[in-house]
Amino acid sequence: MGKSRTKRFKRPQFSPTGDCQAEAVGAANGIEGEEDDGPAAELLEKLQHPSAEVRECACAGLARLVQQRPALPGLARRDAVRRLGPLLLDPSLAVRETAAGALRNLSACGGFEVCDDMVTKDIMTPLVALLKECSAGLDSNEMSPQEKKDQNRNSVENIANEAMNVLWNICECSGRAVSIFNKEGCLEIVLKYLSRFPTNVDLAISVAYCLQTVTEDNPELLKSFSAPALHVLESAMLSPVSSMEYILLKTLVAGTIWNLKDIIPSKSQAEIINAILKILSDVLDVDAGETVIRMHEAERQRLEAAAETEDALESTSRGSLMEDDEMEEIPHKRKVRRKTFISDLLPPTDKELRETIALLTAQQTALEIVVNMCCSEDPSDDEWEELSSSDESDAFMENSFSECGGQLLSPLCLSHEVHTAFTNYLIPKKIFEKTAFPNSTAVDICFRSPTWKSLVRKMNTIQCRALVCLQSLVSLLDVDHLGGPAALQTLAQHLSQLLFSQPDFAKDVDFLEAISSALRALLQTMASKNISQCMTPNQLMTLCTAGIHSSNTGVRVNVVSILGITGSVLAKEDGTLETLKTIGCFLLEVATKDPSLVVAGEALDALFDVFADGKEAERASVQIKLLSALKEFQPVFKMKIRKEGRGKYSPDQLCVLDNVKMNLRRFVAYQETVEKRLTT
Repeated sequence: MGKSRTKRFKRPQFSPTGDCQAEAVGAANGIEGEEDDGPAAELLEKLQHPSAEVRECACAGLARLVQQRPALPGLARRDAVRRLGPLLLDPSLAVRETAAGALRNLSACGGFEVCDDMVTKDIMTPLVALLKECSAGLDSNEMSPQEKKDQNRNSVENIANEAMNVLWNICECSGRAVSIFNKEGCLEIVLKYLSRFPTNVDLAISVAYCLQTVTEDNPELLKSFSAPALHVLESAMLSPVSSMEYILLKTLVAGTIWNLKDIIPSKSQAEIINAILKILSDVLDVDAGETVIRMHEAERQRLEAAAETEDALESTSRGSLMEDDEMEEIPHKRKVRRKTFISDLLPPTDKELRETIALLTAQQTALEIVVNMCCSEDPSDDEWEELSSSDESDAFMENSFSECGGQLLSPLCLSHEVHTAFTNYLIPKKIFEKTAFPNSTAVDICFRSPTWKSLVRKMNTIQCRALVCLQSLVSLLDVDHLGGPAALQTLAQHLSQLLFSQPDFAKDVDFLEAISSALRALLQTMASKNISQCMTPNQLMTLCTAGIHSSNTGVRVNVVSILGITGSVLAKEDGTLETLKTIGCFLLEVATKDPSLVVAGEALDALFDVFADGKEAERASVQIKLLSALKEFQPVFKMKIRKEGRGKYSPDQLCVLDNVKMNLRRFVAYQETVEKRLTT
């Protein structure tokens, strides 16, 4: 039903514990909400205990419990949020940190409803107060003696990091939380945290995630960005550090700065877009599969070396103990000696894994930013300063934000110059490369390692994001910026190979939706430019037959649209009668039997396109008795829209369906003239 427009990516919910897998475990064990009331009640009761250690343990227990979805109703009934909230300001730093951790897990695993309920129960009041206290406490001179004593384990920055993740999760799900963020002046606080990126990149990354969320479609907040605030973002985005964590940080900040495009001074716009695209280009340039292989091997070597060192120390210590005549001291010596093992002094054992996850997340984020850039408002006619891929983007005007109060151009948009910049930074080429299946060796390594197994899903997500990116670029860029007609044909062959190299491609819904969306956009562009298409009729019908049985509405819409595009091209060629009959019967089946009116409408629209013109199309329509089928279906379609429309579909969808209904009436009239002409 018309040309599809790619949806902007919204930041997905972040789960600090992975994918909240404990939820699945709880469900598998048959845990129900009522059964969870027992441990929930006990833990919540302990939150009021006079001992800080007991309160801390209770918070830690709740942090684990909230990962089980069946436990959430019981926690809600017992007002867990209102009981945890005050502990964000507990006198004990340890309790503050674990309480924030429990709320972080709750907001990450509970979803939109839980986050919105947290705002209703006023979690933002103690959360904002905690963030303000942490901001004040970042100055070591303002720390109390107790805070300094506990700094190694429960530092102010660690608490701030947990709190920032709570804030991010809630703002992602609740517009009311974003409004409170604006009104409470949280921007200044979080920018202070971000400014500590040289010494605490984890905190800076949490802030960057939150900023990317709250700056999207938030004109009220944009007014609060002063020149110093923009300089903080600039400094983080242009950090010379190239570790994987910093790559993620710079990518997230680049996304935030893109969200601020409406307030960027005119003098800086060209350099800013170049700086953003350079970061995205550099991120996408990294071979994720090779990185996984290299980092996993580095982890293996480090752990082996640590084990050998620990064994050597154990052997030496055993020899010393045998020479010691005072056997009663052995337990004491063992206890002290255990603290000196080399493995205890090494970084956490998931160091390489965390770095690899940071890179994969950065690549996924970069692809999402490109999609969002492609989905910006319609271009205006304002002139842009010349963009290039020169070293200017590395220098990035020292005073790029100094004239923040000066004249601003209209919002940045993907004008011809930006299209050129995309090409100069090889963005289309790098996105094309990311559409390939993940490195098989890297996938095998991850599957063999329980702690690395989740990375397979991340690598697959990158492929799907790249396919969605490809859809956006194909729909947006000129054919020349995509490499010309030959490049589009090569791309079509590549997508076909990706699709049909996997016998069970229909089982992966995310992949099928992404690749069918990319194919739809590509075939539409090729058809509009009269570029010959490469998919054979057999391939086409294989895709559509598999796709139409998908539970995903988007997949079904894509495949019928692909049939419509291809069929409309074939209708103008000779010798295509049988193929057109097959396409027509398929689309009729979908239009009359698919449970979704959106899919049915798309199938009707495709029929209109295929049989609108051409001698072969006219003969095919008569032979498959298209007119009688549509006449019979016309009142049924009208009744379905009237009965199901308002309750199940959005106003935009209803508007499109009304247009289809009107076009169906016209098309039936047209088919009557065709059939009369061919049968007389």
